[in-house]
Amino acid sequence: MIDTAFLLHYGSLAFTVTLSGLGVSIGQGRISVAALQAAFIQPRAQQQISKLSLLAMALTETAAVLGLVIVILLFFNTPLSPEKSLLISVAQAGTPFAIGLTGVAISIISALPAREALLSVARQPFFGDKISNLMLITMSIIQSPLIFGVILVMLIHLQINDITSINDSLRYFSATMCLGLGSVGPALGQGIFAKSACSSVGIDRNAYRSILTFSLLSQSIIETPIIFSLLASFIMLTASTPSDLKAVGYIMTGISMGLCNLMSGISSGKVSAAACKQIGLNHANTASISRTSLLAQGLIDTFAIYGLIVGILLIFSPV
Repeated sequence: MIDTAFLLHYGSLAFTVTLSGLGVSIGQGRISVAALQAAFIQPRAQQQISKLSLLAMALTETAAVLGLVIVILLFFNTPLSPEKSLLISVAQAGTPFAIGLTGVAISIISALPAREALLSVARQPFFGDKISNLMLITMSIIQSPLIFGVILVMLIHLQINDITSINDSLRYFSATMCLGLGSVGPALGQGIFAKSACSSVGIDRNAYRSILTFSLLSQSIIETPIIFSLLASFIMLTASTPSDLKAVGYIMTGISMGLCNLMSGISSGKVSAAACKQIGLNHANTASISRTSLLAQGLIDTFAIYGLIVGILLIFSPV
């Protein structure tokens, strides 16, 4: 008979690396297709297009590399003693959320700005370096939830021997689930915005400086819900679990923040993407367009703030 603890432990590791690899393969396939399309449009820029596509695929590979590293570390360094094997397995069962789920979302959505950047180079071959810089900046910011996930998983791994009950295990599981679910929406929103930014530069290269500044501001706002989820996850790492009801509250914290962040992140990305497109088409009105977009994004992010408030109330509820 298969031991439940071992099945849960090795199953979570398998799901982590599988999801990460799945997202990377889909994303890199889309980037390759875009590179071929761009080279067909502008054959003389084929060398620059090839270089840009390799950079984009290298960034997209981040999820698979980090997923593999985490899986190897947990595979060889997790002490599954008979007394605590189930507790440790439950605690680490959230790894597919923090690494795998975010990895598949980020890798697939990262293909959008890469594709638009390649097509922009085909339209503006003499402006390829600036387009490449914008793509690298926006795609690098999209990868940040993966870094947060690695940090959180490693912190849990360092505290794994301190687990004394199933409630502690559920607390660690909830922390990784909170970050994983809470990162998907903002990651999708950042990809939608980055796609528009890379496309707008190809329309009007004179708007590059304005688009770059607006990109940094907008992506920081879109990423705010991820910071909220990371904050709640860190709080859960240091909290106590005196009762079963408290452990259920931690799980509900992860679910509530994940759902709140999902639509707020996507909506914020769509608003900023529409504004960035208008900056490319109407560069003279950049200031008013930016103000309107940032105000709308700030209002949209209040939904994520509500999720954080509810999550903190659940974490510190006296039960």
